[in-house]
Amino acid sequence: MTEYSTGVPVRPALVLMPIAAFSLVLAPSVAAAAEPETVSAEPSSERVVIADGHIDMGPRFVDGEWTVQIRDDTVEPSTWRALSDVVLQVADSAVIEVPDTPDFAFLGEPGAEVHVLPQVQQDGVLWPGWNTQDPSVVTSIDREVTWTLEGVEGPGAMVLFLNGSFGEPAVVFDSRDPYPQETGIEVDTHVHGNWAFSESGTYLLDIAMSARTDDGEEVTDRGVLRMHVGNEDPQAAFSVGLDADASREPTAAVDSPAGSAAEESAEQGASSVPWPVIGVAALLMVLAVGVLAVRRTRGAAAGGSDESGGSTSGDAR
Repeated sequence: MTEYSTGVPVRPALVLMPIAAFSLVLAPSVAAAAEPETVSAEPSSERVVIADGHIDMGPRFVDGEWTVQIRDDTVEPSTWRALSDVVLQVADSAVIEVPDTPDFAFLGEPGAEVHVLPQVQQDGVLWPGWNTQDPSVVTSIDREVTWTLEGVEGPGAMVLFLNGSFGEPAVVFDSRDPYPQETGIEVDTHVHGNWAFSESGTYLLDIAMSARTDDGEEVTDRGVLRMHVGNEDPQAAFSVGLDADASREPTAAVDSPAGSAAEESAEQGASSVPWPVIGVAALLMVLAVGVLAVRRTRGAAAGGSDESGGSTSGDAR
Protein backbone atom coordinates (compact mmCIF):
# COMPACT_ATOMS: atom_id res chain seq x y z
CA MET A 1 0.00 0.00 0.00
CA THR A 2 1.30 3.46 -0.84
CA GLU A 3 0.47 6.76 0.81
CA TYR A 4 -0.90 9.59 -1.29
CA SER A 5 -1.87 13.17 -0.67
CA THR A 6 -4.33 15.41 -2.51
CA GLY A 7 -2.65 18.61 -1.40
CA VAL A 8 -5.88 19.73 0.29
CA PRO A 9 -5.49 20.92 3.89
CA VAL A 10 -6.59 18.27 6.35
CA ARG A 11 -9.03 19.20 9.08
CA PRO A 12 -10.95 17.15 11.65
CA ALA A 13 -14.37 15.85 10.66
CA LEU A 14 -17.32 14.59 12.63
CA VAL A 15 -18.46 11.34 11.16
CA LEU A 16 -21.60 9.25 11.22
CA MET A 17 -21.60 5.49 10.98
CA PRO A 18 -23.72 2.52 11.98
CA ILE A 19 -22.05 0.20 14.51
CA ALA A 20 -22.85 -3.37 15.51
CA ALA A 21 -26.46 -3.72 16.74
CA PHE A 22 -27.83 -0.65 14.93
CA SER A 23 -26.10 1.83 17.20
CA LEU A 24 -24.65 5.12 16.01
CA VAL A 25 -22.03 7.56 17.13
CA LEU A 26 -20.87 10.97 16.02
CA ALA A 27 -17.16 11.37 16.74
CA PRO A 28 -14.17 13.51 15.76
CA SER A 29 -11.12 11.82 14.29
CA VAL A 30 -8.21 12.02 11.86
CA ALA A 31 -6.60 9.33 9.67
CA ALA A 32 -4.02 8.79 6.99
CA ALA A 33 -5.12 7.82 3.48
CA ALA A 34 -3.79 5.12 1.21
CA GLU A 35 -4.70 3.49 -2.08
CA PRO A 36 -3.79 0.18 -3.74
CA GLU A 37 -0.50 0.20 -5.61
CA THR A 38 -1.79 -1.42 -8.79
CA VAL A 39 -4.85 -1.03 -10.97
CA SER A 40 -5.74 -3.44 -13.76
CA ALA A 41 -4.79 -2.01 -17.14
CA GLU A 42 -7.94 -3.37 -18.79
CA PRO A 43 -11.46 -2.72 -17.44
CA SER A 44 -13.44 -5.78 -16.45
CA SER A 45 -16.49 -6.71 -18.52
CA GLU A 46 -18.18 -9.03 -16.00
CA ARG A 47 -21.33 -8.05 -14.16
CA VAL A 48 -20.93 -7.86 -10.39
CA VAL A 49 -22.89 -6.98 -7.26
CA ILE A 50 -20.67 -5.20 -4.72
CA ALA A 51 -21.96 -5.17 -1.15
CA ASP A 52 -18.83 -4.71 0.98
CA GLY A 53 -15.51 -2.94 0.76
CA HIS A 54 -14.26 0.18 -0.98
CA ILE A 55 -15.26 1.48 -4.41
CA ASP A 56 -15.06 4.87 -6.10
CA MET A 57 -16.95 6.39 -8.99
CA GLY A 58 -15.04 8.76 -11.19
CA PRO A 59 -14.14 9.94 -14.68
CA ARG A 60 -11.20 8.84 -16.82
CA PHE A 61 -10.19 8.83 -20.46
CA VAL A 62 -10.69 5.40 -22.05
CA ASP A 63 -9.32 5.15 -25.60
CA GLY A 64 -9.42 8.93 -25.69
CA GLU A 65 -13.08 9.13 -24.58
CA TRP A 66 -14.12 10.81 -21.33
CA THR A 67 -15.93 8.07 -19.42
CA VAL A 68 -17.46 7.71 -15.95
CA GLN A 69 -16.64 4.33 -14.42
CA ILE A 70 -16.43 2.55 -11.08
CA ARG A 71 -13.07 1.68 -9.58
CA ASP A 72 -13.48 -1.59 -7.70
CA ASP A 73 -10.96 -1.94 -4.86
CA THR A 74 -12.62 -5.09 -3.51
CA VAL A 75 -10.54 -7.19 -5.92
CA GLU A 76 -6.79 -7.51 -6.43
CA PRO A 77 -5.60 -5.80 -8.45
CA SER A 78 -8.16 -3.03 -8.38
CA THR A 79 -10.11 -2.76 -11.61
CA TRP A 80 -12.30 -0.24 -13.41
CA ARG A 81 -15.82 -1.32 -14.35
CA ALA A 82 -18.54 0.17 -16.56
CA LEU A 83 -21.53 1.61 -14.68
CA SER A 84 -23.79 -0.82 -16.53
CA ASP A 85 -21.83 -3.80 -15.16
CA VAL A 86 -22.22 -2.93 -11.47
CA VAL A 87 -24.96 -2.98 -8.85
CA LEU A 88 -24.00 -1.40 -5.53
CA GLN A 89 -25.87 -3.18 -2.75
CA VAL A 90 -26.91 -1.36 0.42
CA ALA A 91 -27.40 -4.38 2.68
CA ASP A 92 -29.68 -4.51 5.71
CA SER A 93 -26.56 -4.34 7.88
CA ALA A 94 -26.58 -0.62 7.00
CA VAL A 95 -29.94 0.07 8.69
CA ILE A 96 -29.90 2.78 11.38
CA GLU A 97 -32.57 4.73 13.24
CA VAL A 98 -33.07 8.45 12.61
CA PRO A 99 -32.01 10.40 15.71
CA ASP A 100 -34.28 12.86 17.46
CA THR A 101 -32.41 16.02 16.49
CA PRO A 102 -33.43 18.80 14.05
CA ASP A 103 -30.10 18.68 12.19
CA PHE A 104 -30.99 15.27 10.76
CA ALA A 105 -34.72 15.80 10.18
CA PHE A 106 -34.12 15.43 6.43
CA LEU A 107 -33.55 11.70 7.03
CA GLY A 108 -37.12 11.18 8.28
CA GLU A 109 -39.08 11.01 11.49
CA PRO A 110 -37.13 10.28 14.70
CA GLY A 111 -36.88 6.53 15.22
CA ALA A 112 -37.63 5.68 11.58
CA GLU A 113 -35.33 3.08 10.02
CA VAL A 114 -33.22 4.14 7.04
CA HIS A 115 -30.33 2.51 5.19
CA VAL A 116 -27.14 4.59 5.40
CA LEU A 117 -23.80 3.83 3.78
CA PRO A 118 -21.54 5.83 6.11
CA GLN A 119 -18.90 8.40 5.32
CA VAL A 120 -16.32 6.33 7.20
CA GLN A 121 -15.52 2.72 6.36
CA GLN A 122 -17.23 -0.02 8.36
CA ASP A 123 -16.67 -3.77 8.03
CA GLY A 124 -19.55 -5.55 6.33
CA VAL A 125 -20.95 -2.41 4.69
CA LEU A 126 -20.22 -0.97 1.26
CA TRP A 127 -18.03 2.15 1.30
CA PRO A 128 -18.66 4.08 -1.94
CA GLY A 129 -16.83 7.29 -2.72
CA TRP A 130 -15.95 9.39 -5.72
CA ASN A 131 -12.60 10.60 -6.99
CA THR A 132 -10.87 12.59 -9.72
CA GLN A 133 -7.47 10.97 -9.27
CA ASP A 134 -7.05 8.96 -12.45
CA PRO A 135 -3.76 10.10 -14.07
CA SER A 136 -5.57 10.88 -17.32
CA VAL A 137 -7.78 13.33 -15.41
CA VAL A 138 -5.09 14.87 -13.21
CA THR A 139 -2.84 15.67 -16.18
CA SER A 140 -5.47 17.06 -18.56
CA ILE A 141 -8.42 18.65 -16.71
CA ASP A 142 -8.59 22.28 -15.70
CA ARG A 143 -9.29 22.66 -11.96
CA GLU A 144 -12.50 20.70 -11.32
CA VAL A 145 -15.07 18.17 -12.46
CA THR A 146 -18.80 18.92 -12.23
CA TRP A 147 -20.93 16.03 -10.97
CA THR A 148 -24.60 16.41 -11.92
CA LEU A 149 -27.57 14.44 -10.62
CA GLU A 150 -30.09 14.48 -13.47
CA GLY A 151 -32.71 12.38 -11.71
CA VAL A 152 -33.45 9.42 -9.44
CA GLU A 153 -35.89 6.54 -9.82
CA GLY A 154 -36.62 4.41 -6.78
CA PRO A 155 -39.15 3.39 -4.15
CA GLY A 156 -38.22 6.19 -1.74
CA ALA A 157 -35.97 9.17 -1.15
CA MET A 158 -32.19 9.20 -1.66
CA VAL A 159 -29.95 11.75 0.07
CA LEU A 160 -26.16 12.11 -0.19
CA PHE A 161 -24.71 14.29 2.56
CA LEU A 162 -21.43 15.13 4.26
CA ASN A 163 -20.66 15.74 7.92
CA GLY A 164 -19.27 19.23 8.39
CA SER A 165 -16.39 20.39 10.56
CA PHE A 166 -18.72 21.03 13.49
CA GLY A 167 -20.96 18.01 12.98
CA GLU A 168 -23.71 19.70 10.99
CA PRO A 169 -24.79 17.81 7.84
CA ALA A 170 -24.27 19.38 4.43
CA VAL A 171 -26.58 17.92 1.78
CA VAL A 172 -24.98 17.29 -1.60
CA PHE A 173 -27.92 15.66 -3.42
CA ASP A 174 -31.55 15.13 -2.36
CA SER A 175 -33.91 13.25 -4.71
CA ARG A 176 -36.87 15.22 -3.33
CA ASP A 177 -35.47 18.47 -4.75
CA PRO A 178 -35.69 19.74 -8.36
CA TYR A 179 -33.18 18.53 -10.94
CA PRO A 180 -30.53 18.97 -12.14
CA GLN A 181 -28.41 19.22 -8.99
CA GLU A 182 -24.66 19.84 -9.18
CA THR A 183 -21.52 19.67 -7.06
CA GLY A 184 -17.94 20.54 -7.97
CA ILE A 185 -15.05 18.12 -7.36
CA GLU A 186 -11.52 19.52 -7.44
CA VAL A 187 -9.09 17.59 -9.64
CA ASP A 188 -6.92 15.04 -7.79
CA THR A 189 -9.29 14.58 -4.86
CA HIS A 190 -11.01 11.61 -3.23
CA VAL A 191 -14.25 12.00 -1.27
CA HIS A 192 -16.65 9.91 0.79
CA GLY A 193 -20.10 10.84 2.05
CA ASN A 194 -23.20 9.35 3.68
CA TRP A 195 -25.66 7.72 1.24
CA ALA A 196 -29.15 7.48 2.80
CA PHE A 197 -32.21 5.64 1.45
CA SER A 198 -35.69 5.77 2.98
CA GLU A 199 -37.06 2.54 1.46
CA SER A 200 -35.79 -0.84 0.26
CA GLY A 201 -35.62 -1.60 -3.45
CA THR A 202 -33.69 -0.60 -6.57
CA TYR A 203 -32.60 3.01 -7.14
CA LEU A 204 -31.39 4.29 -10.50
CA LEU A 205 -29.30 7.44 -10.27
CA ASP A 206 -29.09 9.33 -13.56
CA ILE A 207 -25.69 11.02 -13.25
CA ALA A 208 -23.25 12.95 -15.41
CA MET A 209 -19.68 14.19 -14.95
CA SER A 210 -18.27 16.99 -17.06
CA ALA A 211 -15.14 19.13 -17.21
CA ARG A 212 -13.01 21.40 -19.35
CA THR A 213 -9.62 20.18 -20.52
CA ASP A 214 -6.48 22.28 -20.37
CA ASP A 215 -6.95 22.75 -24.13
CA GLY A 216 -10.41 24.26 -23.60
CA GLU A 217 -12.43 21.24 -24.76
CA GLU A 218 -15.68 20.50 -22.92
CA VAL A 219 -16.05 16.81 -22.07
CA THR A 220 -19.01 15.02 -20.49
CA ASP A 221 -20.37 11.53 -19.90
CA ARG A 222 -23.74 10.45 -18.55
CA GLY A 223 -24.89 7.10 -17.21
CA VAL A 224 -26.94 5.22 -14.65
CA LEU A 225 -25.61 4.25 -11.23
CA ARG A 226 -27.57 1.23 -9.96
CA MET A 227 -27.97 0.86 -6.19
CA HIS A 228 -30.06 -1.89 -4.59
CA VAL A 229 -31.23 -1.36 -1.01
CA GLY A 230 -31.94 -4.45 1.07
CA ASN A 231 -30.92 -8.09 0.96
CA GLU A 232 -33.44 -9.33 -1.60
CA ASP A 233 -32.17 -10.28 -5.08
CA PRO A 234 -29.79 -7.42 -6.01
CA GLN A 235 -29.16 -9.13 -9.38
CA ALA A 236 -32.66 -8.04 -10.43
CA ALA A 237 -31.41 -4.44 -10.54
CA PHE A 238 -29.51 -5.20 -13.76
CA SER A 239 -32.81 -5.65 -15.60
CA VAL A 240 -34.35 -2.37 -14.42
CA GLY A 241 -34.32 0.38 -17.05
CA LEU A 242 -34.30 4.13 -16.53
CA ASP A 243 -37.40 6.10 -17.49
CA ALA A 244 -35.79 9.31 -18.71
CA ASP A 245 -38.91 11.42 -18.16
CA ALA A 246 -39.79 10.02 -14.73
CA SER A 247 -36.21 10.35 -13.48
CA ARG A 248 -36.37 14.12 -13.76
CA GLU A 249 -39.26 14.39 -11.32
CA PRO A 250 -38.29 14.80 -7.65
CA THR A 251 -39.18 11.75 -5.59
CA ALA A 252 -42.01 12.22 -3.13
CA ALA A 253 -41.12 12.41 0.54
CA VAL A 254 -41.68 9.02 2.20
CA ASP A 255 -42.58 9.67 5.82
CA SER A 256 -39.90 12.34 5.67
CA PRO A 257 -40.01 16.15 5.65
CA ALA A 258 -38.33 18.04 2.83
CA GLY A 259 -35.59 18.94 5.23
CA SER A 260 -35.65 22.71 4.76
CA ALA A 261 -34.94 23.34 8.41
CA ALA A 262 -32.05 20.89 8.38
CA GLU A 263 -30.57 22.45 5.25
CA GLU A 264 -30.90 25.95 6.68
CA SER A 265 -29.10 24.94 9.86
CA ALA A 266 -26.35 23.25 7.83
CA GLU A 267 -25.81 26.31 5.64
CA GLN A 268 -25.68 28.62 8.64
CA GLY A 269 -23.17 26.36 10.40
CA ALA A 270 -25.39 25.10 13.19
CA SER A 271 -23.57 23.82 16.25
CA SER A 272 -23.09 20.10 16.70
CA VAL A 273 -25.81 18.10 18.41
CA PRO A 274 -24.60 14.97 20.21
CA TRP A 275 -25.82 11.78 18.54
CA PRO A 276 -27.69 9.37 20.85
CA VAL A 277 -26.51 5.80 21.06
CA ILE A 278 -29.17 3.42 19.75
CA GLY A 279 -29.20 -0.22 20.85
CA VAL A 280 -26.77 -1.86 23.20
CA ALA A 281 -23.47 -1.68 21.32
CA ALA A 282 -20.62 0.33 22.85
CA LEU A 283 -19.49 3.69 21.49
CA LEU A 284 -16.75 3.43 18.88
CA MET A 285 -14.26 6.12 18.01
CA VAL A 286 -13.48 6.11 14.29
CA LEU A 287 -10.94 7.90 12.10
CA ALA A 288 -11.65 10.33 9.28
CA VAL A 289 -9.82 12.93 7.25
CA GLY A 290 -11.31 15.92 5.37
CA VAL A 291 -10.18 15.94 1.76
CA LEU A 292 -12.53 18.26 -0.10
CA ALA A 293 -14.73 21.32 0.36
CA VAL A 294 -17.81 20.43 -1.62
CA ARG A 295 -19.67 23.03 -3.64
CA ARG A 296 -23.33 22.23 -3.98
CA THR A 297 -25.40 23.98 -6.61
CA ARG A 298 -29.16 23.60 -6.66
CA GLY A 299 -30.80 22.73 -9.95
CA ALA A 300 -31.99 25.36 -12.39
CA ALA A 301 -35.57 24.30 -11.68
CA ALA A 302 -35.16 25.70 -8.21
CA GLY A 303 -34.74 29.16 -9.71
CA GLY A 304 -31.27 29.91 -8.38
CA SER A 305 -28.17 28.43 -6.85
CA ASP A 306 -27.29 27.41 -3.34
CA GLU A 307 -23.76 26.67 -2.25
CA SER A 308 -22.76 24.95 0.92
CA GLY A 309 -19.49 23.41 2.04
CA GLY A 310 -18.61 20.37 4.10
CA SER A 311 -15.55 18.46 5.00
CA THR A 312 -14.98 15.01 3.71
CA SER A 313 -14.25 11.75 5.32
CA GLY A 314 -11.08 9.86 5.92
CA ASP A 315 -10.16 7.61 3.04
CA ALA A 316 -8.35 4.55 4.34
CA ARG A 317 -8.44 2.05 1.49
